[in-house]
Amino acid sequence: MANKFNYDHYKTIPEPAEKVNFKKKKPKLIAVVDEDNCTGCQVCVPFCPVDCIEPIPEEKYGIPIPPVQVRHDECIGCQICAKVCTKLTWDAIRMIKTEAFEDIYDMTLSG
Repeated sequence: MANKFNYDHYKTIPEPAEKVNFKKKKPKLIAVVDEDNCTGCQVCVPFCPVDCIEPIPEEKYGIPIPPVQVRHDECIGCQICAKVCTKLTWDAIRMIKTEAFEDIYDMTLSG
C-alpha cells in the first residue's frame, strides 16, 4: 500500500548532528531566541551541531514548558536552528549579525 502522506517539506531540513563540534572563529551571525514567541517545543535542540541550545530554567518564568535559550558563546552561526524553527514550528529563532549582537547585549563573543 502506498503512503498517502507527502513529506517533501522535510527534505530541506538536515539530519541531527552526529558529532558535536566547537567553533574555531567568531561567526558572522548569532542565533537569538525570541522567548515570547518560543513554545519550548525543543525541536531545534537535536539539530544544533555544537549542542548550544537548552531550556531556560523553569524558575525564570514559572511555567511548565519554558522557552529555549542559546548559549551564545558556543553558537557557530550555522543557522540550522533558525531554519528548523521556521520550517517546523513558530519561527522563534532569529539570526543577527555578531557585531549587532555584541552591541545590543554589551558582550564580546570568543572565537
